[in-house]
Amino acid sequence: MRTKRFFLAIALVVAAATAGAVNVDSVLNALRVKIAPDKRVAVWDVKSSVKDSVTTLDGAVGYPEQLDAINNALKQSNIKCVNNVKVLSTQIPLSKQWALVKLAVASMRCEPRHAAEMATQTTMGTPLRVLEEVGEWYRVQGPDDYISYVPTSSVITLPLEDLRAWNNGFRCIVIVNNDRMVTEPGGDEAVSDLVLGDIVKAGIFKDGWAQVSTPDGRQGWVKRGSIEYFDKWAQQEIDLDKIEKTARGMMGCGYLWGGTSTKVSDCSGMTKVAYFSNGIILQRDASQQALTGLKIDDWHNAQQGDLLFFGNSETKRVTHVGLYLRDGKYIHCSGQVKINDLNPEAPDYLYSPLSISRINGQVGTKGITFVRNHDWYFNRK
Repeated sequence: MRTKRFFLAIALVVAAATAGAVNVDSVLNALRVKIAPDKRVAVWDVKSSVKDSVTTLDGAVGYPEQLDAINNALKQSNIKCVNNVKVLSTQIPLSKQWALVKLAVASMRCEPRHAAEMATQTTMGTPLRVLEEVGEWYRVQGPDDYISYVPTSSVITLPLEDLRAWNNGFRCIVIVNNDRMVTEPGGDEAVSDLVLGDIVKAGIFKDGWAQVSTPDGRQGWVKRGSIEYFDKWAQQEIDLDKIEKTARGMMGCGYLWGGTSTKVSDCSGMTKVAYFSNGIILQRDASQQALTGLKIDDWHNAQQGDLLFFGNSETKRVTHVGLYLRDGKYIHCSGQVKINDLNPEAPDYLYSPLSISRINGQVGTKGITFVRNHDWYFNRK
């Protein structure tokens, strides 16, 4: 289920990585720069050592094609060594190579411990690729390629054939910011909370209610108007009004580093949630989102839905992102989700952008993907 673009990159990298290479470290570094420059989206922990004139490689990569690239580059450079590099994804039993989030919102960490920095959040029914099992944690990669650690209690693991069965089932997606699954229509006892973007299986419909089940099989009822058929939802075209409406619906929500849901969010989590409501997957972090889309030279030329990036004006380091509305106004999460103005003369002015990216018209380019075109949600391979 890896993308064709990834395989093409690997093929191009072998030639680039070996050009002018003089030793194993230069080959490895060239490969890392080309195919794994960002540790947030690629596992690349490869080290070389020499003992008794024998060069040995140790460490780990995420996928077999990365190891193939190493072997091909070394061969083309006529470098002989002992390659002990592990491929994490092949170390996982087939029954655990995939996972589905079973909670309304799963919190993911940068390291496999609860006290570690939160990296991101993922909503119910989202498919994850399992790379490694570390005690009570899984190291996983999400549909946006972001890598993090999730508690084993937050997901169910399954083989590829079961993921395909889930995808072939009667899926529905939550289209309201917050709701609940209850034990009976109109009841008060909750089975689970629900947030925008949660994916469930639907059963019968009754008097304005839908019977649904979570990925781990818990059953309950949700108001019919709170969900939409997933396959239909995934076919929507870009709708800037819908994206803005989702962002405005989060007004007043508090800031949480790593938050990526309508419960709480950080700045890039808010823009990511807003676009996902329209069936579009953005990159996770502001600095990643800033590398995507069509660049706009001045905020006076910005249009509804453009992403505004803020940060250090000297180093150009991006640390914050907001969503442009119109007439100089933008919505962002800074302390809480709120609206400010780009015009320095306005009373609610806050920050001047370092750069602006237009997503409209750019879906399908690097880092911007329609859910309907993502292989993990639909069985195309």
